Amino acid sequence: MIKFFSGLLLIGTSFFAHAQYGTLDAILTKLEERKGINQNLSAVNIDDKKFVLIKDLPDHTERNFIVIKGQKATYVEIFDDKATGESTSNVFSGDIVRSRKNIISLRADLLENKKVPIPVTKTLLLTRQDNILYLIDVNNKDRWIDEESFSKAKIKAKK
Repeated sequence: MIKFFSGLLLIGTSFFAHAQYGTLDAILTKLEERKGINQNLSAVNIDDKKFVLIKDLPDHTERNFIVIKGQKATYVEIFDDKATGESTSNVFSGDIVRSRKNIISLRADLLENKKVPIPVTKTLLLTRQDNILYLIDVNNKDRWIDEESFSKAKIKAKK
């Protein structure tokens, strides 16, 4: 009798777990889509896009740009010193590779058209939230926003 009830309990638990798995899987998929992990953005064209990252630090402001033209990319760093008001910049150029899983790899090996010994590399995840394109750096979670989307968002916020 104990074996019968144990078997019945095991079968019932199995059906319950399977039903819960389907619900859990749907919830996890929805969360991943919100975080940008599980989106299908293969149809999104990133050619001629400019992505912007601005960091306001206590002693300086950093403005970074990634400009994508086909398989080529330009990475620009601009540092504004708050004490002196001076700006310095670095302009790197290189190439990008886009995978089917929304991963973009940037490798910039030229600094102002001179080869550098250690290229600047970035691994970025392309994602879209509220119709705004982002590149999220997978190493440090910096969020690069599409300049065109940013301009549209600012206009909507003013209305």
